[in-house]
Amino acid sequence: MRLPSMIRAGAAATLLLLVAASPSQAATFQLINIDGAGEGFNDTTPVPPVGGNPGTTLGQQRLNVFQMAGVIWGSYLSSNVTIRVEARFDALTPCDASMGVLGSAGAITTAFNFPGAPQTNTIYSIALANRLAGSDQAPGVNDITARFNSSVDDATCLGASDWYYGYDHNEGTDIDLLAVVLHELGHGLGFQTFTTLSTGAFLNNLPDAYARNLLDTSNGLRWDQMSNSQRRASATRTDQLVWIGPNTLDFTSQFLGPAAFVRVDAPPAIAGVKAHGTAEFGAPTPNPDLQAQVILVNDGTGTTSDACETIVNSAQVAGKIALIDRGICPFVEKAARAQAAGAVAVIIGNNVAGAPPGMSGSDPSITIPVVSITLDDTNAIKGQLGVGVTATIGGDPTNIAGADALGRPKLYAPNPLEPGSSVSHFDTSAEPNLLMEPFINHNLTNNVDLTLYVFADIGWLGTVTAVEPSPTPIAARPQTSPNPFTTATAMRFQLARGGETTVEVFDARGALVKRLPAAWRSSGPQSVEWDGTDAAGRRSPAGVYFWRVRSEGESLTGRMVRVE
Repeated sequence: MRLPSMIRAGAAATLLLLVAASPSQAATFQLINIDGAGEGFNDTTPVPPVGGNPGTTLGQQRLNVFQMAGVIWGSYLSSNVTIRVEARFDALTPCDASMGVLGSAGAITTAFNFPGAPQTNTIYSIALANRLAGSDQAPGVNDITARFNSSVDDATCLGASDWYYGYDHNEGTDIDLLAVVLHELGHGLGFQTFTTLSTGAFLNNLPDAYARNLLDTSNGLRWDQMSNSQRRASATRTDQLVWIGPNTLDFTSQFLGPAAFVRVDAPPAIAGVKAHGTAEFGAPTPNPDLQAQVILVNDGTGTTSDACETIVNSAQVAGKIALIDRGICPFVEKAARAQAAGAVAVIIGNNVAGAPPGMSGSDPSITIPVVSITLDDTNAIKGQLGVGVTATIGGDPTNIAGADALGRPKLYAPNPLEPGSSVSHFDTSAEPNLLMEPFINHNLTNNVDLTLYVFADIGWLGTVTAVEPSPTPIAARPQTSPNPFTTATAMRFQLARGGETTVEVFDARGALVKRLPAAWRSSGPQSVEWDGTDAAGRRSPAGVYFWRVRSEGESLTGRMVRVE
């Protein structure tokens, strides 16, 4: 996973459905620590506990975060074969003040045509193969290898941002290690293709379970139907590479919101919806739609429209959409200067031919929407600024952000190819952000979102069904805060109408831990605290728990993790 120079803070996805069947045996993860003495997981630098992480040394906090990531993934996935992950911290490059590699991971080996394989002549990551076979298919070999960037804690790498070692995703301007470890383990568990993207060649000339679910909409072919040269071309077809696994398709609209659009409204000569790119920072899609006049910025120096210096025509920019040329300074700096000048939104115009650029970066203080457009559209707008250009940035409820017109989620396929990022990630146009995008985002939680259903498509879960929460009497917004928690947590939900309400807590096996006193509750937001004890008042052990609220025969379920 790479870190953009800016990380966007946005609204987290709300879980609107539940996996009907819990894993029969939670997957167990074992860390194989391959760091040397005094480094990485073995760093003895004293640190205070943070965000529910009780470790008092840097190395112990890193170990604790890794263990928590294993607990979270284990609560979603089942396997009777321990998943062995060899991991270490190294100084990874590139990493400067604005961008750096956070980590990398993948399956160490693979298997095919093993007992229990759902598809013949198909490559599976070894952890998944072990799960499907019910036995270790590569004895003596670890399953996943992972590396994390120790330089993030240095001032020269990503500036003032350091690793955040808490469990509560309250990282502020730091980098949430728990989210990164969850992401990287996702790759090792099977969210990756083993195709050599530079040539399009399959490993052992066999498709992998991931590649069998990839479709190129430009030619209507799946990757397992293509030649090497066709796959090589498909890996760089932005917006045209989609996931077609049936479980994921069933749930895409539950996790992703309406697609954003950029439209020029006037003058008529250039009016219409424009192709656009999104930013990993700034505000989410405006709701209601934002319409304003477009004004070209002027910073008075060199290329005056690139906003690489303080904008001098702020009186004209204030209250308008700032048009800024792509240039030598980071996207986030351009947006920050436009916001300081009073702009209500930013359009970055590409300075080279091709698709509108995706824009990386991190600055939670940027609260206006930022989009990009093509060079041709930029020049067309500039040509009409004399008569006045009006544009709208908004959401299209008829289309899904990060999916094509048929609701199939897009995969990251930039042109040129980005080794290590292309294809084996969701596209950055997804909104809200997804765990398996190529850039880390500040709005990630323990919810592994649409990723879980990709895992169902490749074999981890089988067919997934859903319990659609009824709009009455319980509104579909189960939340738990803090989560993970140590001593107590609040289970939050909404009632569409008042009624007798019961809240129950269950362990990961489905055994009842505690039934809280029934009470009549009025309509509206509710918060019920669980102190982490069972019916006898004993402290419940660390682990994954589920809670269920029932009212008038309807029920809704949430999930939480208790840590020591």
